[in-house]
Amino acid sequence: MSAGNQRKNIQIGVEVEVVQKHHQRTGELTTGIVKRILTNSSNHPHGIKVQLQSGIVGRVKNIIP
Repeated sequence: MSAGNQRKNIQIGVEVEVVQKHHQRTGELTTGIVKRILTNSSNHPHGIKVQLQSGIVGRVKNIIP
């Protein structure tokens, strides 16, 4: 499991790369700062769903250190 699959690894204000729903086929990633965590479960196989400060919603693929 990558770090983006575990809710405990993601905090508000951290920089992440997410894949948006309409980019799932291409795997195109969008970088941004987490504004809200939308997934309630502790983990998710496709990545934790978050809302970025820009308003974009997607599943976390990478956490940028």
